[in-house]
Amino acid sequence: MPPKHRTALPLAVAALSLGGVFTFSPSAAAADTGTPNGDVIANLWQWNWASVAKECTDTLDPAGYGAVQVAPPQESLRQADHYWWDVYQPYSYKLDSRFGSAADFKSMVDTCHGAGIEVYTDAVINHTSAQTGTGYAGTTITNKYDTPDYDPADSDDCTKTISNWSDQHEVQHCELLGLPDLDTSESGVREKIAGFLNKQIDLGVDGFRIDAAKHIETADLNAIVGALHTTGAGDAPYITQEVYPGTPPATGDYYDNGDVLDFTYASAMKSQFGGGDIANLSSFGSSWGLADEEHSNTFVTNHDTERNGDTLSYKDGATATLANVFQLARGYGRPSVYAAWKFDQSDQAPPGDGGGFVSDTDCSGAWACLDRDAAITGMVGWHNAAAGKPVADWQSPAANVIGFGRGDVGFVALNNSSSAHTHTYTTSVPDGTYDNVVGDGSVTVSGGKVELTVPAKGAVAFHTS
Repeated sequence: MPPKHRTALPLAVAALSLGGVFTFSPSAAAADTGTPNGDVIANLWQWNWASVAKECTDTLDPAGYGAVQVAPPQESLRQADHYWWDVYQPYSYKLDSRFGSAADFKSMVDTCHGAGIEVYTDAVINHTSAQTGTGYAGTTITNKYDTPDYDPADSDDCTKTISNWSDQHEVQHCELLGLPDLDTSESGVREKIAGFLNKQIDLGVDGFRIDAAKHIETADLNAIVGALHTTGAGDAPYITQEVYPGTPPATGDYYDNGDVLDFTYASAMKSQFGGGDIANLSSFGSSWGLADEEHSNTFVTNHDTERNGDTLSYKDGATATLANVFQLARGYGRPSVYAAWKFDQSDQAPPGDGGGFVSDTDCSGAWACLDRDAAITGMVGWHNAAAGKPVADWQSPAANVIGFGRGDVGFVALNNSSSAHTHTYTTSVPDGTYDNVVGDGSVTVSGGKVELTVPAKGAVAFHTS
């Protein structure tokens, strides 16, 4: 919820500038379903269920993504302007939403599973809707504290909007933006929340992004997580939690429940790629104030931060793409790649019909589909190949130009400057000729050296497998 919120070239390579001209072709790769899936999450924010299913088979599986994060699947407020934040105002736990019917949802989950992609949903469990009216499945609410799932007694006693963000009790028991705060200290409330999440797990869902987790007592959230079923694969569901930086409470308080969305990571990407010097990233790590690596769910942008300006976004073009390349190459926590629609106004509704139901994703038009950009799909495979290998051979031959490897498996060079840059890098990758996974051409390593010409706002990357 918003805080409102292959032709070999001699010792060089024909690389891509990451300006969005080149895109991944699903039709060309759809048959390549043998690519091993790793841990990268594609955050397909507010894509409808049919479009998510198609992306799982046509793009995510061939590229090697491990999971897809999708929108809140419950019935939500359906107000006249159909703003995006409708879906963060739950009306009922029916799985009929602006993204499709319950049957559409189940079909999407099954299709993604068939492609080897896990499915994580956005779980809005801290609150109910601040606005009365009618939901996308026809539910009518006249009292915001009285919904099909909850009675007024199920809400916290504090009915004022949070104003003192230094008071932990107020942050976790009063109303975020006027949204009725559920009293999760009550076992009956926790049981209803767990039942809603378990219904999804039983349909095949593999995990959850816990919306507004900061506003739920950690012990209460721990009890809810502890009551969840195992997934179809026999595992505990994956949990990542929205915990904005700043105390109270502390981000680390939530580690017992799972991962946390690393807002500090995203801010660092903007500060270095959006106006700093990426050479500073040589010291990148926990000392930058990031969440613990074991619990960090990293991202370059999300739906809130692209609107409030805290992070880079699709509007930053090649700069944002390059930051995502770094995220996949550097390795820290579990990475997410964000893809949503283009917008001119902060509250703007997603592309849809006159009734607010979201239309099919059109990546040639109203949507910015970073998940299928050639540089990103290439780096997803690079990231999977380099998993577990240490950062090695760090070099910065010029301001805003860096190169580094991951063990002896892969090497990447990034140029965040305004002109092309040529340099001979040292690499631990064995001698040989390798495809450039973010663009055309190949590179040749000889004697532990590789000469790379990296275009402005571009990258070159190669790996051994």
